[in-house]
Amino acid sequence: MSAVPRPDKPVGRFRRMFDRLSSSQEDLESEELREDAETTGCTRIGDCQDRQIVSVTGTLRTVTLRPRAGVPALEAELFDGSAALDVVWLGRRSITGIEPGRKLIASGRISMSRGRRVLFNPKYELRPLGRE
Repeated sequence: MSAVPRPDKPVGRFRRMFDRLSSSQEDLESEELREDAETTGCTRIGDCQDRQIVSVTGTLRTVTLRPRAGVPALEAELFDGSAALDVVWLGRRSITGIEPGRKLIASGRISMSRGRRVLFNPKYELRPLGRE
């Protein structure tokens, strides 16, 4: 009897259910965010390159006020299941609706700062809070 190689993706309803039950909550949320990026037509953050103009979507993990060169700057970490990206609004202390847990779509030019992807002063669209 020869061993049959198992495909990467689960086959059948029972296998998918078992994989969902055995996955952590963080893995399930990451998978959901990756699917959301695909359905909205946005670029996955993990695929973004330096100086590339992109539209990305995800959930804000953290929102902090950090001055940059003496100027107020609102920073948020956007996560889409593949990687994280820092979104920075220069000259802003707060923006209504920008809070941890909120989903949004941001567009602009990616830059690299200290090995992290950063999006400065992006165009953005807040996503609905509930299920669509």
